[in-house]
Amino acid sequence: MCGRTSCHLPRDVLTRACAYRDRGGRQRLPEWRQPEKYHPSYNQSPQSCSPVLLSRLHLEKDADSSERIIAPMRWGLVPSWFKEGDPSKLPFSTTNCRSDTILEKRSFKVPLGKGRRCVVLADGFYEWQRCRVSSQRQPYFIYFPQTKAEQPSSGGVTDSAEDWESIWDNWRPLTMAGIFDCWEPPEGGDLLYSYTIITVDSCTSLHDIHHRMPAILDGEEAVTRWLDFGDVPTQEALKLIRPTENITFHPVSPVVNNSRNNTPECLTPLHLVVKKEPKASSSSQKMMQWLATKSPKKDQETPLTDETNTPQWSSQFLPRSPLPAKRGGAGLLVQWLKQEEEEAPEAKRPHSQ
Repeated sequence: MCGRTSCHLPRDVLTRACAYRDRGGRQRLPEWRQPEKYHPSYNQSPQSCSPVLLSRLHLEKDADSSERIIAPMRWGLVPSWFKEGDPSKLPFSTTNCRSDTILEKRSFKVPLGKGRRCVVLADGFYEWQRCRVSSQRQPYFIYFPQTKAEQPSSGGVTDSAEDWESIWDNWRPLTMAGIFDCWEPPEGGDLLYSYTIITVDSCTSLHDIHHRMPAILDGEEAVTRWLDFGDVPTQEALKLIRPTENITFHPVSPVVNNSRNNTPECLTPLHLVVKKEPKASSSSQKMMQWLATKSPKKDQETPLTDETNTPQWSSQFLPRSPLPAKRGGAGLLVQWLKQEEEEAPEAKRPHSQ
């Protein structure tokens, strides 16, 4: 499956990365529609807007179907036949579309029959591997192998933070096959364009992480044939929907688990993430202050010893009886209360009977 992506590239960088050749062989850059709706993010989740490629013919009558448009669309397809006024009330998930049922479910079969094929753009996507010995899950960032000359030949993993930052100058975006639809509110209003990502069985290298993956269109020819619904019929286009082994990945920080976290740490290789020291809470600071004032003096040369010649400040870690020690700090509390009683003014001490 695919439930989280990253697409943080600036608009101009993403546009250059999507350069293509039209039917006449001319080098072109895709044009943007509603570019103000594109908000770069390291951590995109369903119902957010992501950039997708589509044929210009979908938006302009008599246009060349080989020409491309980039348009931000809502992730999570809202079928054109949906009658409710609130898209969030759709009673089923359309974040992903399984390739094996794409021709069975009405939500996907209808727009596919209209040629509404698109390519979802992303830096890459995230997937979580469930640990076998615990309930914890390790997140991974999955993307195309990058071919920049300066990058090490380790399949995408860099040795330094500087190398990782320099890769983004010529990043190859991940191109995932999708279907989009156009929904008109029953009571009128702006049209809503939304999409779903087609998924397939995982490739060999990803199978240990998850059993499903997006249908990735690897190469310019595959992207062209998927988008050009004017020349490539549905059945021919569906032959492009299959797993690809041309993929790489690396583990990332659990910070990506929370979709509200939108920082470079989400996709930075785990071995390059600088760990921050936890900040002590106010209660911890007060406890440290108490320990500093009530604990034995640091300049004391030798600690006091008891009859067993064991330092008193360390004897609490030794068992005094064969019975298991009880949890808690009752012994320390008694010592502290006794010390407070001895330090109290004589007038306040209780009289012995």
